[in-house]
Amino acid sequence: MTPPNQDLLADSPLTDRPSRRGVTVVVPAYNEELGIEGVMERLCALDLGVPLEVLVVEDGSTDGTAALLERLETRFEPLRAIRHGVNRGYGAALKTGFAAAKYDVVIITDADATYPEDRIPDLLARIDDGAEMAVGARRGEDVHIPLIRRPAKAALRMLASFLAGTHIPDLNSGLRAFRRELVLTYRPILPDGFSFTTTITLASLTNGHRVDYVDINYAHRDGQSKIRPIRDTLGFTALIVRTVMYFNPLKVFYPAAGVLVLGLMISLYHDIFIETPANLGDKTVLLFVATVQVLSVGLLADLIEKKSRL
Repeated sequence: MTPPNQDLLADSPLTDRPSRRGVTVVVPAYNEELGIEGVMERLCALDLGVPLEVLVVEDGSTDGTAALLERLETRFEPLRAIRHGVNRGYGAALKTGFAAAKYDVVIITDADATYPEDRIPDLLARIDDGAEMAVGARRGEDVHIPLIRRPAKAALRMLASFLAGTHIPDLNSGLRAFRRELVLTYRPILPDGFSFTTTITLASLTNGHRVDYVDINYAHRDGQSKIRPIRDTLGFTALIVRTVMYFNPLKVFYPAAGVLVLGLMISLYHDIFIETPANLGDKTVLLFVATVQVLSVGLLADLIEKKSRL
């Protein structure tokens, strides 16, 4: 898992700490000049009944996003921009935003006009009710996720649900509300890339935090997607397994040991009842050794994880 950049906040003033009840909306922006103006208009017009801060982290854009943000800052009072000198990644931009947020409740959303900003009050209602994270689950009546991505997303969601031990309606939605301290607690393991949301979801679920879901629609994006389907799918798969191993290693090691035990039983049956004369083959011995090793490592990893909580 990618460690956080030590220079992440080098150009981000952190003198403003959480001071009074309010809401900070963090928007990472990288080459989003086509959609960001409309998103800012809708966000800055929100009436949430508490002080509002809209914090855009401009992540080293190479198009006109930075120049457009300068003009938007003069138009919208709640808007504040933080700029990265170079592109650091989606997760790095979010971490900068959480570190600089004034308020203890933080919303994240994208700058590409895909997420419905008018559902933010529904997410905040779940936070007020005691949830530590409320996720906008993209399963409403009008959801525009490209068909080519849906099988991979469904497979990753099922894998994550199995390993986390609970149903996950949307693993990596970019519209969420948080208690700020939840993200700061897990900041050292949160990656700088797109897997930020996947990691915080699994970390929260495997550690007993309350996570609620609100069904939302999802629009066509303005501009070009930054997702690389094959590379990112493989990366997300490895990340899911790695994150669950970090917090609940037996969820990974027990299924792996189960597959080895099944192979061992089949090989043992073959050696005893089919081979003439009956004789334990090398494959059976290797499977037995591998099973013992996987179970031993799994139990040791679980012991270390439990001890780290004391």
